[in-house]
Amino acid sequence: MYRDLVAPDPEPESGPESGPESGPESGPEQATLEIANSLLDLVGNTPLVRLGRVGRNLECDLVAKVEMLNPGGSVKDRPAIAMIDAAEREGLLLPGGTIVEPTSGNTGVGLAIVAAQRGYRCVFVMSDKMSDEKVALLRAYGAEVVVCPTAVPPEHPDSYYSVADRLTNEIPGAFRPNQYYNAANPDEHERSTGPEIWAQTAGRITHFVAGVGTGGTITGVARYLKAHNPDVQIIGADPEGSVFSGGTGRPYLVEGVGEDFWPPTYDPTVVDRTVMVSDAESFAAARRVTHEEGLLIGGSGGTAVHAALVVGADLGPDDLVVVLLPDSGRGYISKIFNDEWMMRFGFLRADGPVAADVLAAKHGAADRSMPDLVLITPDEPARRAFGLMRDLGVSQVIVSVATELPLAAKEVSGTLTELQLMDKAFHDPAVLDRPVRDVMEPTLPMVGIGEPVTVLVEYLDRAAGVLVLDGGHPIGVLTTQDVLSFLAERSPG
Repeated sequence: MYRDLVAPDPEPESGPESGPESGPESGPEQATLEIANSLLDLVGNTPLVRLGRVGRNLECDLVAKVEMLNPGGSVKDRPAIAMIDAAEREGLLLPGGTIVEPTSGNTGVGLAIVAAQRGYRCVFVMSDKMSDEKVALLRAYGAEVVVCPTAVPPEHPDSYYSVADRLTNEIPGAFRPNQYYNAANPDEHERSTGPEIWAQTAGRITHFVAGVGTGGTITGVARYLKAHNPDVQIIGADPEGSVFSGGTGRPYLVEGVGEDFWPPTYDPTVVDRTVMVSDAESFAAARRVTHEEGLLIGGSGGTAVHAALVVGADLGPDDLVVVLLPDSGRGYISKIFNDEWMMRFGFLRADGPVAADVLAAKHGAADRSMPDLVLITPDEPARRAFGLMRDLGVSQVIVSVATELPLAAKEVSGTLTELQLMDKAFHDPAVLDRPVRDVMEPTLPMVGIGEPVTVLVEYLDRAAGVLVLDGGHPIGVLTTQDVLSFLAERSPG
C-alpha cells in the first residue's frame, strides 16, 4: 500500500517582504509524497493500450493488457506473491526457508523478488529451451538455477518437474509453490486481473485472449468476467504441439506457454475456444507488434496476439477484444529478435541462393517415393538402420525420440551414416545387434531453410550432411552431392 507522508510546513522567510499574506496559507496546504512500502506493492493495475496499427484491418477494437509493466516484468508477479502469502499463512514456508520451483523464468523472477524482500533462498529448475537471458536474470536476483532437458516426458527423472520434486525433498525447509497445482494462482487473477480488465473496459469487453500455460491467468480472469457477463468469450492461445489444442506435448520453441499435461490450475470449462499457433506465427506476431507498436513483447505474447487477430477477423465494430501480453521481449533478444537465430531455425530467409533452393532442386531430381527424412529411434537395433539405408538408397538415417512428422529439432538425438556404420561393423560385426543409441554419431549440423548456400558449403566441409530446418522443424537432409548438383545446374555452359 502507498503511505502518504505529509511534509512539515516550511518556515516563513524573514525579511521585509514577509507578512501574513506570504505565509503557508498562500501556497499548497500540504505536500504529499507517494512512496510504496516495497516493490511488491507495485504489482498489478497494469494499463490497457490499443493495438491500432497491428489491428488496423479489423473492424473490432483490439487492446492489450500490458503485464510487462509489473515490477518483475511479467504477469507472473501476481500469483508469485499470492502463492507465497498463502504458504506463509498456512505455515508451509517458514523464515529462512527455500523456495523451489520449475519455471520458464517469469514465475521465477516474481518469486525471486518476494524472496529478496522476505529473506528466502531460491532454487529454480528450467528447461534447456529457455533463453540465456532468462537464466542469467534469475541468477542476478541471487537464485540458483538447474537446467534440464526438454525432450523427455514429465515422468522422466531428468524432466524439470521430477528434478524439482527431488530438490524439494532433499533441501531442508524447502517449499514448492507448484504453480500448476496451486489454487492461489487462478484465484489471484480472479481477484485482481479480471476486475482490472472489467473496470478498464467499463464492462464493454466481449472477448478475452490469453496464452495457456499453467492456465491460472485465463482461468481466473474468465471466472471473473463470466460472473459479470456470461456472454464474454474466452479464447486460449496455444502453441502447436501443446495438449490444450489437441497436441501430444511434443517440443516447440516458444517459451512460457503451452504444456505436455493438463494442470489442475486450468479449467477448460470456462474457455470457449482454443486457437493453435505455430512457432513461426508466434515469432512473426511478436516481431510485428514490436516493430509496429513499439511494444517489445515475448514469443508467448506473439502467440496471444496471433490468436487475437484470428478471432478478431470475424468480429464487428461493437466488439472489444482484450489480449493479455504476459511479458517483455527483453528476455528473448538472443532468440526471436536475433536474425541469425531466426534464420538458423528456418524462420527468416537471406538474399540469394539458400538451402530451400538446394532442397527444391534435390526434390525435382529425386524419386519422390523416397522420404525426405528417414527416422529411427534410439532403442532399435543398428541392423534395422542398415536395412533402411540399403532399401531406401540413402546414406544416413536420423535418430529421433519421435518418428512422426513434423519433427521438432529437440527430438533429434543423433545420426547414423553408411560409412560410419560400415567401419564399426567391420571391426565388430556384433555392432549391428546393439541399440542405435550405442553406435550413433552426433546430430548432423542444423541449418535454416533460408540460410545461404555458402553456409551449407562451410558445414559440409566437415560433416557428412546437414539437417535443414523450416520453422524449427527438420524437413530434409542435404549432402555434398546435393549442393554440387545444384551448383552445376546453375553454372553456365
